Amino acid sequence: MLNSLDLEGRPQDTRVVVAMSGGVDSSATAALLKSQGYDVVGITLQLYDHGAATHRKGSCCAGQDIHDARAVAERIGIPHYVLDYESRFRESVIDSFADSYASGETPVPCIECNRSIKFRDLLATARELGASALATGHYVSSRRLADGSRALVCAADRDRDQSYFLFATTRDQLDFLRFPLGDMTKPQTRELARGFGLSVADKHDSQDICFVPTGRYTDIVERLKPNAMEPGEIVDLNGRALGIHPGIVHFTVGQRRGLGIASRAPLYVVRLDAASRRVVVGPREALRMDRIILRDVNWIGDGALDHAVGDGLEMFVRVRSTRAPQPAWLRAVNGGYEVELIASEEGVSPGQACVFYDAPLGQARVLGGGFIKRAMPRSSGDSPASDAVGSRPLVA
Repeated sequence: MLNSLDLEGRPQDTRVVVAMSGGVDSSATAALLKSQGYDVVGITLQLYDHGAATHRKGSCCAGQDIHDARAVAERIGIPHYVLDYESRFRESVIDSFADSYASGETPVPCIECNRSIKFRDLLATARELGASALATGHYVSSRRLADGSRALVCAADRDRDQSYFLFATTRDQLDFLRFPLGDMTKPQTRELARGFGLSVADKHDSQDICFVPTGRYTDIVERLKPNAMEPGEIVDLNGRALGIHPGIVHFTVGQRRGLGIASRAPLYVVRLDAASRRVVVGPREALRMDRIILRDVNWIGDGALDHAVGDGLEMFVRVRSTRAPQPAWLRAVNGGYEVELIASEEGVSPGQACVFYDAPLGQARVLGGGFIKRAMPRSSGDSPASDAVGSRPLVA
């Protein structure tokens, strides 16, 4: 007989570790599971030196959040532990964040935090505590498949879906993870928290990068990678100098404002060349990309990746968290993988994720994804012309 978490055994005989960030989502998750009779253990991770962020709205994992998580645990009557993960978080997330920006990318630190900290290190800790599952407050679902394995599925609430940030979850991790809020809306979660009398029921959602309490990510990069702050040229697509910039870290692909140059027509950042410290700008149409080269591809669809891809696998991909999935082909090319978009996409930026889905809408299944290494228009092919300025193809 399976319980509500799709696990064997009675709830009271099933230990579940809940990752408690101090926000309403993870707090409601812990309270819900406790009310269902599970043996719940709450764990909050101290991820960084949070002094400056303690009272800043919109940041997570800060001192106030640890206090709130502890208060919720006391309210619902579960044991609660705070684990010091600062050193591993700094190495796996903060350092890689700075490295990515310094190399001309636009990273997504939440993905790396989920992959390296929560679903690797914390999951291992949950197993050591004898838990049968690690539950989180993410808005995403998992479903049991016919063979007993589990699929990652988009949340019922499309506006809250967090599947983009969880594409790197492995099959083994999915077997152990549970997402009780996947079929709920945010208002329903807040109402649930009010029903349990939780003090965080109306707490603001986290919005900023948690380890950037000032909201200025450049402060982090400047401290860790000062070379990324060196000035360089702003050039057009033909390499003609248009101005000087204060450091490539201040720019991202698709950016229009803050370029600091005069032009009769709007100009956008088309690519960043870290090697030459050049910011390449051009008209909006130069942002449209059709081919995306991927790195670090993770596959959680059916079967082995190479077998599934074959001569090409039709799917839907999302190239930014705020964009809707669009049709594309995934192909194996030269020992790696690339995506060909059926309709081109603007502002495809290296460092962002390209996430695979089996449908464009609804509770689609997540098939995996990879990080964007570079992108190019279909017309560029593989010719050297696509790398006319700097060391990378059209976007790198």
